[in-house]
Amino acid sequence: MSGNALALLGFAGMLVLIAARMHIGLAMLVTGCIGYIHLSSLHALIAYMKTNAYAQFANYTLSVIPLFILMGAFAERSGLSTALFRAASAFIGHLRGGLAMACIAACAGFGAICGSSVATTATFGRATMPEFDRYRYDGGFSTGTIAVGGTLGILIPPSVILVIYAISTEQNISKLFMAAFIPGILAALFYIITIMIVVRRNPRLAPVHDPVPWNERLKLLKAVWPVMLVALIVVGGIYGGVFTPTEGAAVGAVSMLGIGVLQRSLNAKTIIASLRQTAETTGMIFIILLGSEVFNAFLTLTQLPANAAEMIAGLGWPPYMVLAALLAFYIILGAVMDELAMLLLTLPVFFPIIQGLDFGFPADEVAIWFGILVLIVVGIGLTAPPIGLNVFVISAIAKQHSIRKTYAGVLPYLLADVIRLLLVMAFPTLALAMVRWLS
Repeated sequence: MSGNALALLGFAGMLVLIAARMHIGLAMLVTGCIGYIHLSSLHALIAYMKTNAYAQFANYTLSVIPLFILMGAFAERSGLSTALFRAASAFIGHLRGGLAMACIAACAGFGAICGSSVATTATFGRATMPEFDRYRYDGGFSTGTIAVGGTLGILIPPSVILVIYAISTEQNISKLFMAAFIPGILAALFYIITIMIVVRRNPRLAPVHDPVPWNERLKLLKAVWPVMLVALIVVGGIYGGVFTPTEGAAVGAVSMLGIGVLQRSLNAKTIIASLRQTAETTGMIFIILLGSEVFNAFLTLTQLPANAAEMIAGLGWPPYMVLAALLAFYIILGAVMDELAMLLLTLPVFFPIIQGLDFGFPADEVAIWFGILVLIVVGIGLTAPPIGLNVFVISAIAKQHSIRKTYAGVLPYLLADVIRLLLVMAFPTLALAMVRWLS
């Protein structure tokens, strides 16, 4: 059996294990081990695992993941996410669709201190759903807004997905964070514009209500200064080169802990719960990292990545046509697979292909630009049918609203995402401007 055929068989076997409800990290690990043994030997696999597993997890850069997760956990349990939404809704909530716009704005602010899409969706699902229901917003419109707002958790730096991409492709994390800033802000703006269009076409989705008095608005605004200060320190410090992303994550986590303790919104119980949540999420991510590392070692032995890159180069397609095909495949795959696993599975094959194409600017900038494009399509996969992990998260929280209505609610936002993807594809400067300016 040829190497390519064996690699495809490995992919099929892994998908069967996932369909059988095996954890995706374990499915990749089992498939990778079997393939590695078949192509080499059990002794070679043991020798590989003996050194590689430690070398992978002893990587200092990986410590940024639990630190960013911990920062977000402290922010969630200290009530700052709810404060963000209340402050935003106090200023624009009385407009038609204002609560939905406030949810997007609050998710964008929370995304600056939380690098997880699922955590952002769950946090604002609990914080905003009672308000949506109280003001009689349409259920599908409300849950759809929360689901897409949750994607801002990874689109607005810092982002766990970008950290994984940077480590997998050996890119600079700080530069990727810089590159994600403008597309992330565009995402929030496009979502707000989408809300304006949708509620104008169907006013019944979002009834208006009385505005909040100015003294109450200012009071609520004061309550969110800690989260904005931490975001400014962390993101500004990373962009300004004051500290590395890992140091910034540590500063952010300690700052959120200190603010929560001083405001008495964090106690021993919630701190322990935050640590437990961080450990569980980090463990899940690291299992996937280990599984993907072994599976990718198996793919390397089959020579599929090199063969695929050579085949694509031989087709003679224009670079942008190849890029469009890869991104379309990402959107399809992202609709049925976890975004982290999808990223780790495909990068060993797709990244060499992209690096071999000539887009008219340096290869290091191409790598950063491609990372932002992948980030956008990952966000689409988090809400697109038939899976859409964020849709399942909000449906588990808002059980009173059907998942079918939520899928209908996210469709207008998906159109906005596709438009933003095409813009960043057509104008790479949108992703590279801040990198070139600040580097």
